[in-house]
Amino acid sequence: MLSLFERKAGSLSSRPRVLFANPPWWLSPGRGRRPDGAEFDYWLAGVRAGSRWPFTLPTFCAPDNFRFGGYLPYPFFLGYAASYARAKTGADVVLRDSIAMRESYDRFLAFVAAGRFDIMFFESATPSWEHDSALIRRIKALHPDMKIAVTGPIASVAERVFKEAPVAAVIRGEYEKGSVRVIEGAEGLIDFDLLTEEEMNAAPIPHYDQKIGHRYWDSNPKGQKPPHAQVWSSRGCPYKCIFCVWPATMTGNDPDGTRKRSVRQYSADYMEAFLTELIGRFQYRSIYFDDDTFNLGDRHVLAMCGVMTKLGVPWSAMCRADTIKPDTWKAMRDSGCFGVKIGFESGNQHVVDNIVNKRLDLEAARETVHLLKRLGMTVHGTFTYGLPGETREQMLDTKRFIASLDFDSVQESGTAEIEGTPLHTLASAGELKRYKAARLDEDYERDTDGARKARRLVSQLQIGPTAQPDSD
Repeated sequence: MLSLFERKAGSLSSRPRVLFANPPWWLSPGRGRRPDGAEFDYWLAGVRAGSRWPFTLPTFCAPDNFRFGGYLPYPFFLGYAASYARAKTGADVVLRDSIAMRESYDRFLAFVAAGRFDIMFFESATPSWEHDSALIRRIKALHPDMKIAVTGPIASVAERVFKEAPVAAVIRGEYEKGSVRVIEGAEGLIDFDLLTEEEMNAAPIPHYDQKIGHRYWDSNPKGQKPPHAQVWSSRGCPYKCIFCVWPATMTGNDPDGTRKRSVRQYSADYMEAFLTELIGRFQYRSIYFDDDTFNLGDRHVLAMCGVMTKLGVPWSAMCRADTIKPDTWKAMRDSGCFGVKIGFESGNQHVVDNIVNKRLDLEAARETVHLLKRLGMTVHGTFTYGLPGETREQMLDTKRFIASLDFDSVQESGTAEIEGTPLHTLASAGELKRYKAARLDEDYERDTDGARKARRLVSQLQIGPTAQPDSD
């Protein structure tokens, strides 16, 4: 098969035009009521690339009318793949993050038409797939010669993707190498081909758009200063939480929790050069390390502390409660770390051990929270409700656990079932040996959108928060 370079030989330019897209995802306008009784207008919109669990949320933004302040994740896999493909192929690569632009469909489609792209890469997952597949069909009808490749967690069910959308390729896992293969002419299913740690540290830094790089925002953990950068210092996580998406589908291939999950970490030299450039370009005032698990071992954390001490910028990170020594938490604080997110998932030890399979001692985690508060750091706790086999009383244990600790902020979401995870596999297998108490009983509600599930649990069980516009 001829590559695009070969097919375009003799034209004015032999460089293919390539679009890495995070297209719009709008649902509907609405009117809500705050706990104080005040009403507000909002749009229901979706967050896709950059979120481990794509979901819908009320936002004060409207199509083509961006307003800063709502939860907006940086599209990590898209950003890294775009810069990697540009460097490896010489293609004319563009990244369009319509979610960060709060762009309308008309404006996005006009951009695609004007760009005359040869290839489009489109990251998707189950929560947005019905919407995304319809949009792909529309784009293909408008541009029949465009080659469309689908990436993201939805690639775990590639057969469905090929059946429901006119795509030339589906790439499983993180897709730097896969995108290069597609640009060079590959089609069909492109299986996992992850960067090695050495390749990762030799790769170009991810693409950040000068016009919208200041828009990405996550207000938690408390203490963030805008504009802030969301970055990775590692990829992957060795733990096997039943619902967790990226370690099972993107940085690994482990749909039932029985396969090896690896972790690759960026070097201190890579991160120092990367962050120095970002801060210089965007004048970022804080940094958030949104790794699957930032603090996997003292060595890596202390290396990052050294980098952040040099840079002198306040920072925060996504962490576990039990993977570093107390002195390392103090080193984080001393190097400018003002807060952390910590995943607990449940306040019931049986659920943590036998449904989530998190391998976390909740009492030890409680002590970590106390330590962090003594150090003067903010703590954001993350919890989920509606796990398979979880009872209402166990959900209430989570509420009691939250109330017993001095969290600065808390995320309470419904458990989303995303393709490629053990939770999704459970639906077809019936049971999984690593998740002994996970059961699809009559009380379990399947939903691919955790925020939507949480909104339903609020009304049905009076559990969890009331969804507010642009909530995290």
